[in-house]
Amino acid sequence: MTHSHTLRRALGGVAVVLLLALSAACGDGSAGDERSGRLDRVNVVLDWTPNTNHAGVYLARAEGWYRRAGLDVRIIEPGDAGALQLLGTGKADVAFTAQEELVPARAEGVPVVGIAAVVQHNTSSLLALRESGIRRPADLVGHTYGGFGGPLEKALVSGLVRCDGGDPKKVRFAEVGDVDYRVGLEKGQYDFVWIFDAWDKIRLAELEQVDVSTIPFLDHTDCIPDWYTPMLATTEPEIDQRGEVLQRFMEVTARGYRTAMDRPGAAADALLDAVPELDADLVRRSAAYLATRYSDDPARWGHQDPAVWRRFVRFLVDAGLIEDPIDIGEAFTNRFTTGAR
Repeated sequence: MTHSHTLRRALGGVAVVLLLALSAACGDGSAGDERSGRLDRVNVVLDWTPNTNHAGVYLARAEGWYRRAGLDVRIIEPGDAGALQLLGTGKADVAFTAQEELVPARAEGVPVVGIAAVVQHNTSSLLALRESGIRRPADLVGHTYGGFGGPLEKALVSGLVRCDGGDPKKVRFAEVGDVDYRVGLEKGQYDFVWIFDAWDKIRLAELEQVDVSTIPFLDHTDCIPDWYTPMLATTEPEIDQRGEVLQRFMEVTARGYRTAMDRPGAAADALLDAVPELDADLVRRSAAYLATRYSDDPARWGHQDPAVWRRFVRFLVDAGLIEDPIDIGEAFTNRFTTGAR
């Protein structure tokens, strides 16, 4: 689960595709009932291959909570199309995505709406081999970043370096695509990469015993914004036509994530039962790591802070990644999350 699943599409034309085929939500919005055998189907598309970010949904499905709420929840992997494209074309009702995908889509007029923050704070870091001497953003000067060449990558790295007193013009950027970062780092093809601590850092540092150093994004929110990645999204037509179904889905999903926080072993088991080819040790360690990070307050899992939205949108505008601010009041809602205020 590298950052590639969002960056390869972020700010790069997803919205144009979505505008071509946004369809009405499926179903009539009537309540399903497990006892009568009639269930409301909800197609959930992942943002990447199954991993612990999705564990709350897998756990709720494994426990039968969705069915007891009158829901038939199907989990779909996005393939090459991408989660937001499947959402926009009506092939999914709910999508795992990230603000860096949703905001540009909204800027292009696509009526996608964030309905929950899956993880409360950004768990991204820049990672380097410890022998590189990279410990803080200013140390990135004179080194090479390996990534997908996306504008968001450059804006974030440059913002961190500039804020720490370095010259971002002296940071080199290499487009390397979806590769095994360890190989490139050890061969000296690049010096640092963008990873997710809940997966990549655990794999490299704990399981493969690679001696690494990291610069967590969350340690530098004086320089760059915090933002929601991943998050759950739907569409305005889905909310209008099937709001009651979404409400039931989100109530059960919140229960799944609250349980994943309380019982990470159960969350890991549910994910591994569904996707047994995953590395069990990695999944269990990752589930334990995220158990304390899905939410600052389990009773308010999924809640989105307007201030986080405002600052992230302003960052994208200031960096020239979108032309004008979007109306955040239309871009997200807390109406479906338990404990929303």
